[in-house]
Order: sequence, then C-alpha cells, then structure tokens
Amino acid sequence: MGQVVHTKGTAVVAGGGAAPAQYLTFLLGGEMFGVGILNVKEIIEFGSITEIPMMPAFIRGVINLRGAVVPVIDLAARFGGKVTEVGRRTCIVIIEVADEETRHDIGVIVDAVSEVLEIPGSEIEPPPSFGARIRAEFIQGMGKVAGKFVILLDISRVLSVEEIALLTGAEAAVGEAAPSAGGA
Repeated sequence: MGQVVHTKGTAVVAGGGAAPAQYLTFLLGGEMFGVGILNVKEIIEFGSITEIPMMPAFIRGVINLRGAVVPVIDLAARFGGKVTEVGRRTCIVIIEVADEETRHDIGVIVDAVSEVLEIPGSEIEPPPSFGARIRAEFIQGMGKVAGKFVILLDISRVLSVEEIALLTGAEAAVGEAAPSAGGA
C-alpha cells in the first residue's frame, strides 16, 4: 500500500493515493509558490498597466489582452507585503478564476516564473496553522520538492472576485468619507 507505480511518465500512488498534479511555480519575495496549471491561461511579459484611481494597493490596474480588459493584481501586496518592484524577470501570469457561473481572467504580477512541477499528492502537506506570512486560507498545501517546500496557493481564495470587490468597495468608501483639505 502507498507504493508508487509509474505509467507513461505519470506516477500514481497505489492504494488510493492522489495522482500527481502539475503546478506552475514562481518566485515572490524570495519564496517559491505554485498554482495549479489548469488555472493558468498564459504568461506574458510585464508591460504597461493602466492604473485605476481609488483602488486598493494590491490592484495595480488593467491591461489590454487581445481586446479584453484584464485586471492585474500584485500578489506580494495582496499578501500584505510591499508592492512588487518590477525587475527584468517580472511577468504577469494570466489566471482563469471561476465565480459561480462565470469565468474571469485575472493577471497576477510575480517576480519570476520558475517551472512546471508535477507533485504527487503524497508529497503535499496540509497548510500550516501558523507561521506563514500569508493568510492560512490562501494556502492549499505545502508541496515537498527536492527537500524544499513550495507554497501551493488556493487561487480561488487568493483571487476571490467577491472579496476583491468588497475590498475595492471599502477602499472607495473610505476615500469618499475622507474630509476635503480645502475647508470653508
């Protein structure tokens, strides 16, 4: 039981273990993260982003992707860190997120894309209950690869359309409620 069986390049854990899943791995603030490859539509070079006023810091703006307006999220800022400094390897990963019956494309800024890894279910630990620099519900699990951990993101929670809309609405409400500087 728990024996690994290799079939045409895919390892399957005998005895009911989960089949390996593929993850796109990327660097963000020196940490290695991964997202399920089935959510990833494409990876594009970092280019010009049109900023939108009165948005939270983690929403960097929008890009034109073949005629479609795609919002761009700064993952480092989304996780409560500082805004990503654009470097030579900085890129935008276009991720498809399902929201009830619709699908949305959302771009995420990452420091650098690494590779696609196949991680067997037996090599994925549950998320830590403490000690992580990001909210625990954002972490799907901790993948063990070559003696190191890859933080596997639950992309549906990280890029929750409802939560981002709530945060955006709260930010706008705070901006509207701020007193004007040129009083009477």
